[in-house]
Amino acid sequence: METLYIEPGAPWEDGYGESFNSKVRDELLEREEFGGVPPARVLGREYKREYNEVRPHSSLGYRTPAEFGAMCLQAEAAKENNMKTRV
Repeated sequence: METLYIEPGAPWEDGYGESFNSKVRDELLEREEFGGVPPARVLGREYKREYNEVRPHSSLGYRTPAEFGAMCLQAEAAKENNMKTRV
């Protein structure tokens, strides 16, 4: 995996990031009225937890990011184990 350069002022080159930013704006920032920084942090943490651990994403085969990450780690471990048994 490598980092891709995104031209300054060209957010359309990062579709995933822009999609996430749009969801945060629509689902959190425009729906909540924050009474200060501490309540905003609490609501932000809850949104992050729900986004990563509760809510399935169609782009991940209707899995949560946490489930998808665990699946990737298992696949990587199995691949490494398979490589070790070949040597």
